[in-house]
Amino acid sequence: MSLTTGTRLGPYEIIAPIGAGGMGEVYRARDTKLNRDVAIKILPELFAADHDRLLRFEREAQTLAALNHPHIAQVFGVLESPAALVMEFVDGEDLSHRIARGPIPLDDALSIAKQIAEALEAAHERGIVHRDLKPANIKVCDDGTVKVLDFGLAKAMDAGGAGSAADNPALLDSP
Repeated sequence: MSLTTGTRLGPYEIIAPIGAGGMGEVYRARDTKLNRDVAIKILPELFAADHDRLLRFEREAQTLAALNHPHIAQVFGVLESPAALVMEFVDGEDLSHRIARGPIPLDDALSIAKQIAEALEAAHERGIVHRDLKPANIKVCDDGTVKVLDFGLAKAMDAGGAGSAADNPALLDSP
């Protein structure tokens, strides 16, 4: 489902596409009720018809809702038709683009790494593992604030701090 500028989804008006990935298309939109920009991640129609993928999408929404942290993009809500996640719009450069521009000064790199570590620590304290952490899933804002994005592959850990062995083929192969 490709949306055009001006398309309305409830109180949200599409401004522009941001990107697309395995779990959907992401758009910048305007929340006309709260007068703020948001990011809307729409699950592809084919996936929305797939029960397992829909559950994974719903898990991302629940996972993000549980993670209220200054270095994790916040979830604001869920839309049902189309299946969509409404999130904080993070205005910044993704870390993969920043890396491609050349070396990052040491002080900046340390600040970025510290903020990523704080976000992951907060997630881990809630029993959540990101599972898709990469530079493209990290935004660096002009003021130096870092936000970790896209918990679409996130997994809740069991009480021992890990998913079950059946969820991790590497664990199944261990002696």
